[in-house]
Amino acid sequence: MSENDPWQSWYQEAPPSDSESADRTVSMSPSNQPTFQPRPGYGAGGPGGPGGPGGTAGSGAGGGGWGAQPPLVSPPGAPPVRPGRGGRGSGRRWRFWGQPGRHGRRITLIIGVVIVLFIAGTAGTYFWIDGKLNKTVSLPAFSGTSAGTNWLIAGSDQRTGISRTEQDQLHLGSEGADASDSLMLLHMGTGRPVLISIPRDSYVPIPGHGENKINAALAFGGPSLLVQTVENVTGLRIDHYMGIGFGGLANVVGAIGGVRMCVKTAVPADPTGDSGFKGLAAGCHNLSGTQAIAFVRDRHSFATSDLQRIQDQRAFLSALLSKATSPGVYLNPFTALPFASTAASAIAVDKGTSLYDLLQAAFALRNPQTGTVPIANANLQTSAGDAVEWNQTEALQLFNALQEGKAVPAGLLSGTQVG
Repeated sequence: MSENDPWQSWYQEAPPSDSESADRTVSMSPSNQPTFQPRPGYGAGGPGGPGGPGGTAGSGAGGGGWGAQPPLVSPPGAPPVRPGRGGRGSGRRWRFWGQPGRHGRRITLIIGVVIVLFIAGTAGTYFWIDGKLNKTVSLPAFSGTSAGTNWLIAGSDQRTGISRTEQDQLHLGSEGADASDSLMLLHMGTGRPVLISIPRDSYVPIPGHGENKINAALAFGGPSLLVQTVENVTGLRIDHYMGIGFGGLANVVGAIGGVRMCVKTAVPADPTGDSGFKGLAAGCHNLSGTQAIAFVRDRHSFATSDLQRIQDQRAFLSALLSKATSPGVYLNPFTALPFASTAASAIAVDKGTSLYDLLQAAFALRNPQTGTVPIANANLQTSAGDAVEWNQTEALQLFNALQEGKAVPAGLLSGTQVG
């Protein structure tokens, strides 16, 4: 045992001095037997012994035979260990977040239930909205092929289902041929999306009806004939169709809380009053449903008439979809759900369109490359009245590039200028 052993005085008497050990003889009689006297502070109540911390008796100030025990020391880097709780051998297992196993399992279960409910709610909402889509349009057979995905978007002057009061509010009048008032082709999936306006007065051949203005195809044979007409004159396969009427558009704009439109210069009011457009000052404006209908219908305020109107329609559609796909809308269930429900009920799509397809188109419409079909004559005299004649050479270059999935040749699309 080492000379520096701190416990030596507990089990071994102090050695006698040299002078004493030389003359001293120890008698083993009872009266001379060595006796053990505990040191003050140790004994029945000493630390670790009976009566000490964790003991059963004693005051810790005397009696007994246990000396002071060293304090409990935790390994480096570990939290302090308190006697009798949570330490090794305590019988309790500690889990993540500092919680006992039972509480940790409870928290994990709650989080799992929340995640399951969220997924179920999202899936349920998706199928609920998808079920509200009016999938009534049958697309005609098409033998050709084209790259990417092509949408035909038609805004009709349909007044069916709109009350007389609503017609007066929207300045629609009671007459309407259910013809296409706005016609756009969206190409996506081969680079930056491309949105092309097709003037409603474009003079083209309509299958079974000779040559006429393209908007008459919707009145002659509905969406199916309109799709067939566009496929024939462009060479592009139309994968999806989406149509909306005046009343439906007004409801959609109202459900989203209006659409912000900005104009660089003031736009005068419709001098004829036919559209109900009251004009716009330079700057930005939040258009209500009624104001939006008036804005996209007005053509009499511009020298180029319908050619300017279709630019305004493209700009409005982009602004509408930009707001609809913004975090402020789709992260707010009190706005997103009413808007989605109203939009799904207001539009007519082909039977193969899903809600996911519409979402892809909506994001593509946020910032596409835009323009109008190249035009050779905007005042072509025909048996159907003034019409628009395409520039056949440039139009073919444009549509051939889309068909092959190539970039649009420079100079064919001029962009969009509001007002």
